[in-house]
Amino acid sequence: MNLHEYQAKALLQRYGIKSPAGRLARSADEAAEAARGLAKDQANAGRWAVKAQIHAGLRQGAGGVKFCDSPEAVRDAAAALLGHRLVTPQTGAKGKLVRSVYVEQAVAYEREIYLAALVNRSAGRVALIAAGEGGNDIEARLAAAPEKMLSLVIDPESGVAEDKARALAGQLGLSGAGADQAVVLMRALDKAFSDCDASLIEINPLVVTAEGDLLALDVKMVLDDNALFRHGELADLRDEEEIDPAELEAKLYNLNYVRLDGNIGVMVNGAGLALATVDLLKEQGGEPADFMDVRPEATRAQVTYGFKLLLRNPSVDAILVNIYGGGILRCDTVAEGIATACKEEGLRVPLIVRAAGTNGELARKILMSQGIPVTFAQSLGQAAAKVVEVAGRKAA
Repeated sequence: MNLHEYQAKALLQRYGIKSPAGRLARSADEAAEAARGLAKDQANAGRWAVKAQIHAGLRQGAGGVKFCDSPEAVRDAAAALLGHRLVTPQTGAKGKLVRSVYVEQAVAYEREIYLAALVNRSAGRVALIAAGEGGNDIEARLAAAPEKMLSLVIDPESGVAEDKARALAGQLGLSGAGADQAVVLMRALDKAFSDCDASLIEINPLVVTAEGDLLALDVKMVLDDNALFRHGELADLRDEEEIDPAELEAKLYNLNYVRLDGNIGVMVNGAGLALATVDLLKEQGGEPADFMDVRPEATRAQVTYGFKLLLRNPSVDAILVNIYGGGILRCDTVAEGIATACKEEGLRVPLIVRAAGTNGELARKILMSQGIPVTFAQSLGQAAAKVVEVAGRKAA
């Protein structure tokens, strides 16, 4: 679950991670009033940043962050953002509708640092990732110079070791009081990550002010959906307006569904197999329209609903179903769900099915006996090539 910047900052402040003073606004007048309030509450608050609150990064380069020198300018900046779609490299061509802005005190600083906590899957532990420079396009810059990316793997029992944190701070060019602050901040970041069951907390940039303070100027925070049952308060932070309605409804049926920009509908059981299927389609020159993971305990009704999502997507030109029956979920259960969906919604696009494992042959018989026009594939590679072909793209 993605958090907005203002939500992530408020959450991290509970752990002592400082950020500039700011207020949320949902109208241009509220934004101007927020600026006046910040000027009253904060000394030297004569300049503000107006930030579009959407679930996407790289906002500044897309015009989603504007700096203003008066409350009137803040009102104009907010009016230019609110109610409009902001397109960034992370939103896709349609962009995201800006429903709120965060008015924040602009801060003068001397340098930018990148700091993040995430799961290091190779080590099987949480790790801190850092770089001595931060800001826009940091991913591309670090990809071009990977030696600049620093890492500290955290022991799950003892947490962030002071000597290792201090060494990392030194590599980031911090010393004295700045290094002391960095050690405290790294420990706080680790605790916030663990307490909130996060999958990513990214501070970019973490700035060093002229007074030597460390401030989180921007924060991206992602929580593990599967752990939200432990965090009712955090679950309430979900902004459903930022979520595709189909994705939101899919959660009610315990389907892991993410809409993508392609034209090949995809239904797979198991997240790993789903990722492999999507990757193979891309390699074959196809473009998946979704990521759909049907969970092992799925019922026929849940499969039916999931397949209806694919049928209702106007962007879909062909559908690939890749099912490996085993354990609880059998291939025939999936076939019955597909048949029901096709009868109720109608099948308007080519359907390619690869059904292997438990009751794979039975699944094929069910679909044929129900009169569903389907092409069967014996292997995933064959299925991917066929669906790419019928979707109007030549396999590579």
